[in-house]
Amino acid sequence: MSEYFSLSDCDVIGFDLDHTLCRYHLKETSRLIYESFARYLVEHKGYDKDLLNLTPATWDFCFKGLVVDLEDGNIVKLAEDGTVLRATHGTNDLSTEELMKHYGPKREWKHFNSLSTSFTRSARYYFYDNYFDLPGALLCGKVVDMLHKVICVLITTGIFICRSIF
Repeated sequence: MSEYFSLSDCDVIGFDLDHTLCRYHLKETSRLIYESFARYLVEHKGYDKDLLNLTPATWDFCFKGLVVDLEDGNIVKLAEDGTVLRATHGTNDLSTEELMKHYGPKREWKHFNSLSTSFTRSARYYFYDNYFDLPGALLCGKVVDMLHKVICVLITTGIFICRSIF
């Protein structure tokens, strides 16, 4: 490698929000990431077109440190000690009573001890710890909402496929 570094010598330049040479416009970047994934799911995988409908308030759902609990479809925000500060099922906020039902009176998330910043994915959960991932948390929430909508339609038509998806 030469003594001097020049971007013109590079074939590809990758970006990381933490160590970058440019400033991101997070709103626009998040919207682009979300819309790209959602469009792919709708156009190529047959998901409900409702995934493409977002309101400005929908983006309030996205903030760092969310964990998608893949066992029950909940998206949780944890305190440093593993206490569930808030949670949603899909994009719908859980009430205090629902939080206690899912996580007990101390609101402890059962997988907290297996969570670390170096191991953010498992068969049971996915930890959204950076800005590029956050649109994925919103998409997961919207997919859970979509699944419940499909189940409700099946139930109202008299066709009962399964008891519960979560």
